Amino acid sequence: MEQDTYLNNPSQEEVLKIMIESLGKHCLPQNESVDVRLALGRITGETIHAKRSSPHYCASAMDGYGVRAEDTFGAKERHPVWLDLDRQAIKIDTGDQMPEGMNAVLIWEKVLSQTDKGILINQPVVPWDNVRTVGEDIVEGEVILPVNHRIRPQDQGALLAGGLLEIMVRRKPKVGILPTGDEIRPPEYLLQSGEIVDSNSTVLSSLVEEWGGSPRVWPINSDKLEQLEKNLLQISDSQDIVIIIAGTSRGRDDYTSQIIKKHGTIYAHGTAIKPGKPVILGQINRKPVIGIPGYPVSAFITAQIFLEVWVKHLLGLKKNAPPLLQAVLSKKVYSSLGSEEFVRMKVGKVKEKWIASPIGRGAGLTMSLVRADGILRVPRLQEGFHEGDTVEIELLRPLEELEKTLVSIGSHDLTLDLITSHLKASCSGAVASAHVGSMAGIMALRKGEAHFAGIHLLDPQTGDYNISYLKRFLPDQDITLLNLVYRTQGLIVPKGNPLRIKDLSDLSRDKVIFINRQAGSGTRVLLDYLLEQKEISKEEITGYEREEFTHLGVAIAVASGSADVGLGIQSAAVALGLDFIPIGEERYDLAVPTEYLKYSLMQKMLDVIRSEEFKTEVLALGGYDTRDTGKAVKTNK
Repeated sequence: MEQDTYLNNPSQEEVLKIMIESLGKHCLPQNESVDVRLALGRITGETIHAKRSSPHYCASAMDGYGVRAEDTFGAKERHPVWLDLDRQAIKIDTGDQMPEGMNAVLIWEKVLSQTDKGILINQPVVPWDNVRTVGEDIVEGEVILPVNHRIRPQDQGALLAGGLLEIMVRRKPKVGILPTGDEIRPPEYLLQSGEIVDSNSTVLSSLVEEWGGSPRVWPINSDKLEQLEKNLLQISDSQDIVIIIAGTSRGRDDYTSQIIKKHGTIYAHGTAIKPGKPVILGQINRKPVIGIPGYPVSAFITAQIFLEVWVKHLLGLKKNAPPLLQAVLSKKVYSSLGSEEFVRMKVGKVKEKWIASPIGRGAGLTMSLVRADGILRVPRLQEGFHEGDTVEIELLRPLEELEKTLVSIGSHDLTLDLITSHLKASCSGAVASAHVGSMAGIMALRKGEAHFAGIHLLDPQTGDYNISYLKRFLPDQDITLLNLVYRTQGLIVPKGNPLRIKDLSDLSRDKVIFINRQAGSGTRVLLDYLLEQKEISKEEITGYEREEFTHLGVAIAVASGSADVGLGIQSAAVALGLDFIPIGEERYDLAVPTEYLKYSLMQKMLDVIRSEEFKTEVLALGGYDTRDTGKAVKTNK
């Protein structure tokens, strides 16, 4: 039954078509006059014609002498000609008005000799040579700019040259933004438990400005029906577009839909998109009203789908299609039927193949938008894509920036983010990291889908790290192991260690909730090895099946109280102010196909890793040792 409900939700295209057909004839672009010198980035509101020609007089295009071309005819190398100064040749500079009777300019370099009475030449000039005639650049009355054109610096120059000081441009659409919720607080507020910072208002305001609109944020509205109704009506009176943040679901304090229904029309309450399904689309006072969900990713996605269209409509523009890129999926993407899903992706180029890797998909994961290079759309009646499928990615970053990106697929470590920061600081490039675990990283190298993989796989037989796995799974590839760090693994527990956890044996105690890393990760391999040594059954551990994909994810689960303990690296515990019980040191290496070591960007990354500045920053994170950082440990050959 739930699936049928999803399938009946209107698509974004259906809702936008209904809204535009209903409101488009009432919501039309408006014009205003602006100074050309202040018009950068504005959209022309009408076809703009030149008021004067440019140049509006015959002007010299070079430094030299104004002459009558006829007086130079016959001048040859063996038969030079003298021209009298002030009568046949008049000194002139670039931009000067041509002297009366003169129709050409003889440049300085063509003069063989000169005296105070004349000049000697041995080459003729033709009429209007080196002369800018009236209207050569702009002719009075001609079209300088068409309507609906975004004004660039060079356009401003042409407008001023054409005699225009004031022009008609589209008035910036006024977008009123109303954040709501009893738990929402301004950014400068010191947050208490249960309170949430209002970051959405800033994000939406900046998007509106980026699209050419004029945003205005109202004070945060508590979940009170009367106040919300008053503010919505006030915004609809003074603004062109109304945005309400949160209050779009069907909870007891979600009043948005009933207010819109009372004073206007609701076109849709819920659409077939994910994230952002609870979005509300309607009108009050014939103004578009959009109820945007409160989760940050939902807010961003729904704004790009529904708000940008209306801002551009009121500017007389169409929404631009995002640049697209064909890429190969490094990992299977699952999606539920019924909603078109927008999956954030990391993108990089390995040899001649573009590789796309999915990252965090939660509607509240703000950093997934920060880290994303593009968006993969999964159609509403499709259950996802298979690993290895070629898919279409909507790019969020310029292609040239992605071409300077190293693809890292494997185990998570905080130092990988430091590497990217250093590369970006020197404008050298970046690292696109997909945190899928050590074994998945080795498989990515096997398929040629990564430049390197972070791995820390313990061999229970030898006690060594990584090399035996490379020999087993990549026997035919030449792989170099570069040490990045040695790091301390241990138990991450809340500050003060309230359950008095001492070692792994405590994981099997009653009421102790564990958070695990995913199967195939080096940390999971280490845990299973240690549990077997201590003869602790996995079935005795509450939460063993619950998985996180990063060390920070484990630390956050402990910090939030959803878990009592997890196995992870010390730097993750330090980052969140948690306590840490060391278990032992492990080696974290970068497995790099040896052929990539000669790449210039790889060499720059190695320079970063081997720098003292980088090592100092790593040590400051806590729980690391850099004694072999940047050194080649060995190869699998």
